[in-house]
Amino acid sequence: MLATMDSKEAQKQIEQMTSFILSEATDKANDISKKGEEEFSIEVHRLITEQKEKIRLGFERKAKQIETQYAIAKSMAINKQRLEKIKARQDVISTISEDVKGELAKSIQGSGEKSKDFITKLIVQGLLMLLESEVTIRCRKCDKSLVSGCLQAASDQYAAIIKEQTGSTKTCNLTINEQDFLPESCLGGVSLACFGGKITIDNTIDLRLQLVMDQAKPAIRGLLFPAK
Repeated sequence: MLATMDSKEAQKQIEQMTSFILSEATDKANDISKKGEEEFSIEVHRLITEQKEKIRLGFERKAKQIETQYAIAKSMAINKQRLEKIKARQDVISTISEDVKGELAKSIQGSGEKSKDFITKLIVQGLLMLLESEVTIRCRKCDKSLVSGCLQAASDQYAAIIKEQTGSTKTCNLTINEQDFLPESCLGGVSLACFGGKITIDNTIDLRLQLVMDQAKPAIRGLLFPAK
């Protein structure tokens, strides 16, 4: 009878111990599960935050790239517009220069007194810059006769100016360079040289026109393209 009770008591204690162990195991399993869920939740939150930051940085980078590309494209468009405007203005000024050349060529055609007086003054002006006793004159081949007819008058005027301004007598021997004429494409005028061509004075109409156009460009731009 006692043995039977002891056996029941032992069985009961075993069941209690088993129940306790199972309860402890269940609690431990719940704790582990809860901790795992918490860690999982933390890791998910970390990954989501990390990915959000990556996406935000990616969008910022792309936005900056787009802004940079837009700024470059805008700058290129503005520069292109400026270059086109400069080219258009230059084309207009070049057209004006060509028109002036045409009108000037018409006005100086021929070998009349007006042309002779003009060429003579060009020669005298060059002589006063050189102040030499031997000077060679270059001209267009078609102007050889006209220029030849101006040499004596130019020499006399040069001597008279030197006498008047300095009181000294100074003459200049003028010859035409028949080996090297000015190109027929130029408008005319003369080029003076001394010391075998080492010193030259360009007094061609083309150069004088270019100088005038360079000086007049600001005024021409102001008239044709007034600032807004």
